[in-house]
Amino acid sequence: MSDVRIGTCSWADKTMVERWYPPEAAGSPERRLRYYARRFDTVEADSPFYGLPKRAVAENWAKRTPPDFVFHVKAYGMMTQHRVDERALHPELREYEYEVVGRGKVHRPSPQMVDRAFEIFRDDVVEPLRAAGKMGGVLMQFPAYFTAEDAERRDANLGWIEHAAEMLPEVRLLVEFRHPSWVSERELPHTLRFLEDRGMSYVSVDAPQFPDQATMPPIAAATSPIGYVRLHGRNRDTYFQLTKSAADRFDYLYTPEELEEWREPVARLAEVTDETFVMFNNCKYDYAPRNAHEMAEILGDVVHRHGGAEPGDPSPESGSPEHRPPGDDSEHVEQLGFEL
Repeated sequence: MSDVRIGTCSWADKTMVERWYPPEAAGSPERRLRYYARRFDTVEADSPFYGLPKRAVAENWAKRTPPDFVFHVKAYGMMTQHRVDERALHPELREYEYEVVGRGKVHRPSPQMVDRAFEIFRDDVVEPLRAAGKMGGVLMQFPAYFTAEDAERRDANLGWIEHAAEMLPEVRLLVEFRHPSWVSERELPHTLRFLEDRGMSYVSVDAPQFPDQATMPPIAAATSPIGYVRLHGRNRDTYFQLTKSAADRFDYLYTPEELEEWREPVARLAEVTDETFVMFNNCKYDYAPRNAHEMAEILGDVVHRHGGAEPGDPSPESGSPEHRPPGDDSEHVEQLGFEL
């Protein structure tokens, strides 16, 4: 059985900084990352999703973490067909043609603009981490409107994924779908075969489930030597809302019983992969690191490093707000458009 690595999908969310880090680490980006990396051996860098950083940012990430540390990087939104904020555009991207729609979002960027975004991402984010031996995979998280509802749309979207692989050669792509059409009874074999044939990892997810089956079901599948699981929490009240921050949408603390549901699926992934990652995206307050440590305890000896508290760390605040599972019901939940 291969090693399992457990981490969180951010280390710098505002509420996580306030709740999880001690004062001596909270105020410094360098001390925060070093503090995190002493407790966990992998993390997702989500900030490149919102804007392409300077190369020095990724170089500093590599410098501030131990030799065996692994970064996964969330692809820039334009690379996964999300509308990005014009204010956060890289200077070089402003030279290309694009439209601007409500709330200053970039719409219909030219193909040349998108390709240039891939190149900047590859050169300034991926390459520094790869040079340091700390690059894991690029998370290609597609929006809910990226679907396989009909053959024409499915094939066009798969073509986009193939183009992304061409633009990011020798990089492991971690593909997360947000629309359940990709794993319908008809499409699931085709989806998994497409990813397996190209060496891409299917991202297994845990997310709120709705009566109209609007979200991805919790399917654990391995399509490459790297297994990947993301846990988004189960807050049905916020999952489709336009919240102030991404962490607000994933405001949820898993119970031990809910984490236990993933013990066997993760173990099965570990049996057929070279390495499996379990990443917690419920980054509100200290929920993600708390659940990550609990998951490591549940999985036991297969976990590469258990993470969690070290001597002298602050204890979780017993009085902190916790979003525990709501009662099960069959009410229809209105779905709102959102951009992650």
